[in-house]
Amino acid sequence: MKSKTIVFTEAYKAELIETKEREMREDDVVVKMVVSSISSGTERANFVGDPNVSIYDDSKIVNFPKTVGYSSAGIVEKIGKNVTDLKIGDRVAMSGSKHTQYMVLHKNSVHKIESDNISMNEAALWYIACFPAAAIRKCHLEFGESAIVMGMGILGLIAVKLLSAAGAAPIVAVDPDPSKRELALKIGADYAFDPFDENFADEVKKVTNGGVNVAIEVTGSGKALDQVLDCMKKFGRVALLGCTRNKDFTIDYYRKVHGPGISLIGAHTCARPMNESFSGLWCTRDEMKGIQMLSKYGRLNLSELVEEIHSPEEAQEVFMRLATEKTFPVAQFDWSVLSEEN
Repeated sequence: MKSKTIVFTEAYKAELIETKEREMREDDVVVKMVVSSISSGTERANFVGDPNVSIYDDSKIVNFPKTVGYSSAGIVEKIGKNVTDLKIGDRVAMSGSKHTQYMVLHKNSVHKIESDNISMNEAALWYIACFPAAAIRKCHLEFGESAIVMGMGILGLIAVKLLSAAGAAPIVAVDPDPSKRELALKIGADYAFDPFDENFADEVKKVTNGGVNVAIEVTGSGKALDQVLDCMKKFGRVALLGCTRNKDFTIDYYRKVHGPGISLIGAHTCARPMNESFSGLWCTRDEMKGIQMLSKYGRLNLSELVEEIHSPEEAQEVFMRLATEKTFPVAQFDWSVLSEEN
């Protein structure tokens, strides 16, 4: 099957080119893409040719071409004979997809949208939302506990929304960009601080009755991790959600982790069960279902986070902005604008 796909053909170069999808198998589903979401951290690293993009490969060899994009929504076009819970024409969200016109996926990565009231833009963010959802779950947050989120990119903003749905109070959002702090306050944060303020940790402790119970560290910065440790309450839990690709930093583990009994929790999205969920650790399929239930019953509105929608034909401009601008909006590609002849 031929498909138009956004491909990073070399560092700093994104092209919309014709590719060939793999052959469909009995357990597969073919989906026509409607919306695909940009996950800024991962896609920036791949676009610029960062050699440290995979937890499974430490060779530091950068190979092009690359295809990226893993959270999307579309319409079922074909189903394999072993697929019984989907039919042609169903609206679906996808986990582990890419920025492409047609996607062939195993049935376990295709999730039916169960409510007509849920938009494609909303569903196209569900898989990305699974990442902060897993981080919060691993911290065993209980309602009424305080929480802090370091970094208001797409993952941090979704984390604020999920913490609000989970009953965290107060919720502290942290970002150096005033516009991001303002947005965080609009969507559920109770306080928003600049991490470069001289009294940052003291201010956080002041509004959280002496320190934070749960921290979601999204930036992947060693400095941000060091800072958030200064904000924690005794026995606090810190989820490392952002990819800490640069290991050249030092933490005073004795005084900031060991002494106060802080738990540091690895929260990469791949660090979850494959098929069977249990307390604090849900598999992707169950996590997608949980996110959908929050959307369906009005506890979560992710579509209001979307700031820009682009044609796939604008990929080079969009990804160059992602690589060069300090602050990048929550953005998606609208594949419905492409005709079959494009």
